[in-house]
Amino acid sequence: MTELRVVPYDGRSKEKWDDFVLNHSVNGTFLQTKNFLDYHGDRFVDASVIIYKGSSTMVAVIPACMLMEGSRKVFHSHLGSTFGGIVMAEEFYDIEHMDAVMNVFEEHLKREQYDEVWLKCTSDIFAGQSGNLLYYFLFQRGYVSYDEISFYIDFSQYKEDIASNFASGRRRDYRYSLKYGLEFRKLETSAQIEKFYSILCDNLRKFDTSPVHSLEEIIDFKENRIKDKVEFYGVFQEDSMISGSMVFLFGDAVFHTQYLAADQSCLKLFPMNFMDYNLIKTARTRGFRYFSFGTSTYEHGKVLNKPLAMFKEGFGTQCGLNKTYVRKM
Repeated sequence: MTELRVVPYDGRSKEKWDDFVLNHSVNGTFLQTKNFLDYHGDRFVDASVIIYKGSSTMVAVIPACMLMEGSRKVFHSHLGSTFGGIVMAEEFYDIEHMDAVMNVFEEHLKREQYDEVWLKCTSDIFAGQSGNLLYYFLFQRGYVSYDEISFYIDFSQYKEDIASNFASGRRRDYRYSLKYGLEFRKLETSAQIEKFYSILCDNLRKFDTSPVHSLEEIIDFKENRIKDKVEFYGVFQEDSMISGSMVFLFGDAVFHTQYLAADQSCLKLFPMNFMDYNLIKTARTRGFRYFSFGTSTYEHGKVLNKPLAMFKEGFGTQCGLNKTYVRKM
């Protein structure tokens, strides 16, 4: 096998990087493209690398940033994306090349004097193939796995009558929501998105946190950067928005709810149950294979938000794992 080499990403190969991730990898999504990650490039010190076979054949890319934690230098999957990790070429996703990729990658980490590495792998429902081969080689080399639990619907195993899949409490609350004249609409204007963002911030404030993305960034997503991969929805009562969602579209495979939020003064109307029913209906009608609610954990999966997890579970979901692998060098 031709020897592999690691080359730091320098911006000149952006188009080739993005084409590789979207069209030639087994586990890449638009979240690992430079088009997406560059939206907040000024926040992080980029440490992304490309692994080549020969002079120009991409075998893998690793979107990452460099962090300093005191005196410790950390190679971390890019913090601008839910998924990062090692994005492998479909052509080279085999034992021989996976082993070689790990060899040259770890040589690079030692050469650059990193003290620790964090790799956030693409969840299997978002990937073209299972990540088991990658997971094995990370395990073999002493990486420790942190698992976050996620919740999703596989429509091939979901009954046609959507509400019949719900737990009794979720089904009851959805039926109550039908009494209040609620309307489900797609959000189109910047003013609508700004209102949704205000609801979202109010929701997160009670957890002493804030959205990962700024209002300006999500408007940029819709109007420019990923306008074919993001959508916004709202629940209205008498033209007043009381709930909203930002959705990422992963091809025709996954309809993912990146953000869900409701006006806390209107919870007696059960707007989230109404919202989730209609989002699930929209995803199924449009032919998506999966509907994703995302994770319900904190502190790298160690802490489970049990009420939130049980709420998502009540819609007839299955459980998946988002895996992060960590190793001290």
